[in-house]
Amino acid sequence: MSVNNPLAPLLADGRSLILDGALATELETRGCDLSDPLWSAKVLIENPELIYQVHLDYFNAGAQCAITASYQATPQGFLRRGLDEQQSLALIAKSVQLAQQARRDYLAQRPQAEPLLIAGSVGPYGAFLADGSEYRGDYRLPAAEMIAFHRPRIAALAQAGVDLLACETLPSFDELHALLTLLRDFPSLGAWFSFTLRDSHHLSDGTPLTEVIALLNHNPQVLAIGVNCIALENVTPALQTLATLTSLPLLVYPNSGEHYDAVSKTWHACGGEYGSLSEQAGDWQQIGARLIGGCCRTTPKDIRAIAEQLASR
Repeated sequence: MSVNNPLAPLLADGRSLILDGALATELETRGCDLSDPLWSAKVLIENPELIYQVHLDYFNAGAQCAITASYQATPQGFLRRGLDEQQSLALIAKSVQLAQQARRDYLAQRPQAEPLLIAGSVGPYGAFLADGSEYRGDYRLPAAEMIAFHRPRIAALAQAGVDLLACETLPSFDELHALLTLLRDFPSLGAWFSFTLRDSHHLSDGTPLTEVIALLNHNPQVLAIGVNCIALENVTPALQTLATLTSLPLLVYPNSGEHYDAVSKTWHACGGEYGSLSEQAGDWQQIGARLIGGCCRTTPKDIRAIAEQLASR
């Protein structure tokens, strides 16, 4: 069975794909209290209509790919809320259905629009731990247990009909290896892999990117490689490193420019010396980034600015 690669036609002729922006922090600005281990997955239970609206707002802003609200949605996490596995898997499927409905409603008003993609978010084990370890990668789990952790969510996303997976915010080489092993059981499903970094040459757990990319190159299920949820000032050096290591499309969706304190779970403003996402998007594109969007604290306004900036080029 061949791998479905929905990115290929959209990236033909040197084009770029505009990703969406933050989901969780955007939900917070709309009144959701996400001080909870489930984070944005909490809203799947309490106010799914709001998730739909955020997806639709990003499509209206120019995003061509919605990332589902399943980053922290796992049976293990929902179990803490007293939900059984069947209820949990239904909520994961719901995250896909909300994005699909937003896509249908957007395209119903714009029948000539280009195809829009739904990427199923697969957050790291560190996100389930809810202790900031997705920025450290210092957790250890036997490979079989790591695969067992990720399998139900990936199976639910695949069954719900995502176009591809977004294996994102990954800090751990061992976890990356486990995900690649698991993907073999879903041979037609492709994925992008996006990391958090210690510096421009190392994964958060310290693994050299040369070793990381060697594992990903030439795997037909790996559709793109990149970074997300990192500070703006770290993006260009990271992309420059990745561009020397792979010919796969690069992707980037960094934070807004603020820095996150994983201990206090708060954001802090930084100086504006690195500009905005939209101001840098063209430079990232020149380095080789083909999928460009935003992560924490970015908004539909940011995505619209990126779309306009890239269209002008």
